[in-house]
Amino acid sequence: MTVCTPSRALCAAALSVALLLLAGCRQAPPQALGTLEYDRIALPAPAAERIAEIVVREGQRVEAGARILSLESSRGDAQLAAAEADVARQRQVLEELRNGARSEDIAQLRANLAAAQAQARDARAYSARLQPLGSRQLVAAAEVDRARAAAASADAQVAAARAALAELQRGVRPEQIAQAEAALAAAQAQLRAQSVTTGKLDVLAPRAGRIDSLPYRLGDEPPPGAPVAVMLVGDAPYARVYVPEPLRMQVAVGDVATVHLGADGGRSYRGRVRMIRSEPTFTPYYALTGKDAARLSYLAEVELEGEGVAELPAGLPLRVEFQP
Repeated sequence: MTVCTPSRALCAAALSVALLLLAGCRQAPPQALGTLEYDRIALPAPAAERIAEIVVREGQRVEAGARILSLESSRGDAQLAAAEADVARQRQVLEELRNGARSEDIAQLRANLAAAQAQARDARAYSARLQPLGSRQLVAAAEVDRARAAAASADAQVAAARAALAELQRGVRPEQIAQAEAALAAAQAQLRAQSVTTGKLDVLAPRAGRIDSLPYRLGDEPPPGAPVAVMLVGDAPYARVYVPEPLRMQVAVGDVATVHLGADGGRSYRGRVRMIRSEPTFTPYYALTGKDAARLSYLAEVELEGEGVAELPAGLPLRVEFQP
């Protein structure tokens, strides 16, 4: 046992130094590094059209429904007009089938039937006159056969004319009306699809947020599906960090954390873990053994709390200290 003999002051100084050394040896709280992020929305090009107008700039805040840019609409307007015309045509076809035949068409078929009947009577009469002459060999047998065939052909034409008249009088079949209705429905669906595509040529903001980037410039023709604008949305940013493997067991959703912004960590905010991935990032766990497994990291998101959080810029470096 050591006894402080020189003086009480020297003993107090030694005790202070020991306490400072113990404080310096205290382990730092577990932490993870990352960046400040917002949710991102990419707005794709609906068609391969030239950018005709850009009405916003990068970094500008926009409200939901605000127009961001417009694509050339000449081709889309023409396709929309063609779809509308096809709908009108299919509708008239259906109406024609439902209304049935006109009286003029029925009268025409009746006249055709009467003409066919008159020709048939004449052909039968001519055949009847030739048969006695043929039996007495006053005319050639071939002539008699031709007259008989002509009479049979005239009777067949009468039957065809009568059937056509009956079909017209009975009206169209239900299956034909169903086919016309289906064709009209398909044309209307195509019109709706074309209307949506043409409407999307004006690219609108789906949510309120900030324009992060405009990858294309005025006059460019982006391919379909290419992002023409990227927005940052959400009420507040969040910290996206990579939790090292040794710390993974200590972090769970709902845990309280402290977020230090900037390289020097000058500004701090209270946060809460809202998500942490169950799979490691970059390197699969089964490819590592022993100490190498400590190099794994797990993506996590920490939601910031406090005043002024919504105005913080994205991309700031940060570190997150998790409460032990």
